[in-house]
Amino acid sequence: MRSGSSVPSDRLQGLTHGGADWSGLRVLVAGLGISGFAAADALAERGARVVLVDGQTPAAGSELAQRATILQVLDVEVRTGPQATAALPADLDLDVIVTSPGWRPDQPLLAAAAAAGIPVWGEVELAWRMRPAEGAAPWLTLTGTNGKTTTVQMLASILRAAGLRATSAGNVGTPMLEAVLHPEPYDVIAVELSSFQLHWSESISPLASACLNIAPDHIDWHGSFEEYWRAKAKVYARTEVACIYNVADDETRRMVEEAEVVEGARAIGFTLGIPSVSMVGLVEDVLADRAFVAERATSAAEMGTLADLSQGDVPPPPHVVANALAAAALARAYGVPTGAVRDGLRAFVPEPHRVAEVATVGGVRFVDDSKATNPHAAAASLAAFPSVVWIAGGLLKGADVDELVAAHAARLRGVVLIGADRARIGESLARHAPDLPVVDLSDTDTGAMDRAVAAAAGLAQPGDVVLLAPAAASMDMFANYGARGDAFADAVRRLPTTGE
Repeated sequence: MRSGSSVPSDRLQGLTHGGADWSGLRVLVAGLGISGFAAADALAERGARVVLVDGQTPAAGSELAQRATILQVLDVEVRTGPQATAALPADLDLDVIVTSPGWRPDQPLLAAAAAAGIPVWGEVELAWRMRPAEGAAPWLTLTGTNGKTTTVQMLASILRAAGLRATSAGNVGTPMLEAVLHPEPYDVIAVELSSFQLHWSESISPLASACLNIAPDHIDWHGSFEEYWRAKAKVYARTEVACIYNVADDETRRMVEEAEVVEGARAIGFTLGIPSVSMVGLVEDVLADRAFVAERATSAAEMGTLADLSQGDVPPPPHVVANALAAAALARAYGVPTGAVRDGLRAFVPEPHRVAEVATVGGVRFVDDSKATNPHAAAASLAAFPSVVWIAGGLLKGADVDELVAAHAARLRGVVLIGADRARIGESLARHAPDLPVVDLSDTDTGAMDRAVAAAAGLAQPGDVVLLAPAAASMDMFANYGARGDAFADAVRRLPTTGE
C-alpha cells in the first residue's frame, strides 16, 4: 500500500461537505432513477442550477413522471426522451455531471463530457461530498464480484448489535444521499459499492474497506476485465484504518498493495484457514481474530462460531463463512467488540434467493440461489454440495463458463439448461462431462420453470440437491433474479410429492 491522496479539480475543490457553497453550481444529472432523483433533489435544495436528462419518455402517471413533476416544482429542468441523452447539450455551460451508476462511460453524453474535460461524479461521490462538515458518520465500504449484499447486511447487523445507529446503503437498501442527509444522523454506515459506482468515484475516504473477491463480470459495461479490476480496486483508495482482503484471492491482495491509502492503514486478510497475524479466520469451528487484538502475535479472540451462521441444521457454505469473516473484520476495524460480532451474526437473516432451502421432495433438496448471476457466484454455490442436479443458463454477459464447468463437473448428477446463452454452457459440458445427462429446454413461456424443475427432479436421486444457480443474468426470461427464484420455488411447490 502507498500513502497518497487525490486532489479534486480547482473548480470543484471546495465542494467537500454539505455546508459548502453549492449555490449557482451548474449541474447536469443523468438519469431519473432513484439515485438521479436523490442527486437532483439534494443539489436543488442547496441552490445549484440543475438540469436532469433521461432517455425514457415517462408514461403519464408513472413513477418516473411523478419524480419529474416533483423536481420541476423544485426548479429542476427535466428533459426526457432519446434526444435528451443523445449528446452533450450544446446550450448548457456545465461545471459537473452527476450520473446514475448504470450509465456506461461510452454513453454518448458522458463520452462527450470526458472529451470536453467536464468532471463526472456518481451519486455515491456526490453523497461523500455532501456529508456534514463535522461529525459525519464514517463509511465501511465493501465490494466484490459476489457476496456484497449478504456481507454488507451482516455488517449492518453486527453494528446494530453493538448498539450503534447504523444502516446499509449504496448498492443495497438506502441510497447513499438519503443515508448521508438523514435528519437523524447515523453513527456509521455499511456501504455496498458496485463496480459502476466505484468507476464514478474519486474522493471517497472510508474508515475501512474490503473487496471480497473478483472474477470476470460486467465486461460488457467496463470493456475489459482490466477496467473492471481497476474499478473494483478503487474501493481501497484513501482508506484510513484497514484494507480487508481475501487471502484466497491474490487479486484482492494486489489491489491493496497498489492502493494509495492514508498513512497508517493496515492490510488485514480473511481466510477459511487458521489466521496468521493481521488476519481473521477459522480455528476449528471458531471465527478467530488475530488482527484487532493487542496480543495478536501470540493469541486470537473468538468472534463467534460456525453454529452462529447456521440456518437450522444446515451448516453454512464456505462462501457464507468467508462473507461473515469479512463483515467481522470491517466491524472490528471500527472498534466493535467481539460479542457484538457474535450477536450480529446470530441475528442476521439472509435475503431470499441466496442458497435458500425451498423444500425436500422425495429425499431431494431443492435450493434457490437465483442470485448466482455469474459463473463465480455459481461456483461458490456448487461447491457447497457434493451431488447436484444443476439448473443453469440465462444471459452470460460475456462471461466464460468453461472453468466453472471443468471445476465442478465431477459433482454433477445432471444438468437442465435454460435461457438465451444455454448453448455455451452446453458446449462446455460436452467438453468436460460428455457422458453427463443434459436436458436442453428452449422454452421461454410462463411454464418454462415448471418444466425445468420437473426435468431436474427426474434426474435427481435421494440425497441429491437440485440447485438453481444459473451463472447468468435473468432478463432474457424474467424481470429479475428474484422473479426467477420465485418461479423456481413455486414450481417446486407444485411438484406432486412436495411435503414427503
